[in-house]
Formats: sequence, C-alpha cells, structure tokens
Amino acid sequence: QVQLVESGGGLVQPGGSLTLSCVASGSILRVYDVGWYRQAPGNQRELVAKITSDGRTDYGTTGQGRFTISRANAVNTVYLRMNSLKPEDTAVYYCSANVRRHWGRDPDNYWGQGTQVTVSA
Repeated sequence: QVQLVESGGGLVQPGGSLTLSCVASGSILRVYDVGWYRQAPGNQRELVAKITSDGRTDYGTTGQGRFTISRANAVNTVYLRMNSLKPEDTAVYYCSANVRRHWGRDPDNYWGQGTQVTVSA
C-alpha cells in the first residue's frame, strides 16, 4: 500500500509564510506527477500547483506568483512554499500523487488526508 502524509499546516497571520510537505511511503517504485490541491468550506477542491517527476511545474490561478512547489525525489517528498498568505488561502490542503507500485502496471493515484491552513489575524 501507499500512504501520502501532509504536514506543515497551521495558523498564520496575513502576510506570513508556510511550507507544506507531502511524504509518500510504502511499496513504491516511482512517484510521478504530484499536485497540491485545496478545499475551503463550501467550495470545490481546486488545484494549487503540480510538479512532474522531472521538475516541471504548473500553477493554478491561486498559486501563481506566491506559491512555489518543489520536490526531493530521493525522499519521495514534495513541498509547497506559500508566501504572502491571505485569509482567502484558508483551506484544507491535500496532496495527490501518481505512484507506480509494480512494473508492467499503470501508476495509481493516491490522496493524503490533508492539512489545515488558517490565515487569520
């Protein structure tokens, strides 16, 4: 089995910064694309940023300019650095990864349980 565990969330003041981490563990041959998503109460889940296995990045509207996604393949970890946080960034942040567990089979998609980010004075 594969587990994705997010960490790094918490309470931060407007204008502050946080770095979220997503660690993949378990029976893993390779981690491919990984994305950070967020969901605020009453809203649909939206893409914040995603990164391919070779480091190409893409950002959703909300993540462009203030957020930076990166990864450390050796430890199966993806980070999301969030700067200049605003109250509207308050949400549960989830990571999602495509993970290959067996050669000869397509990668499967996994989701973590999420980490709460609250931006408030």
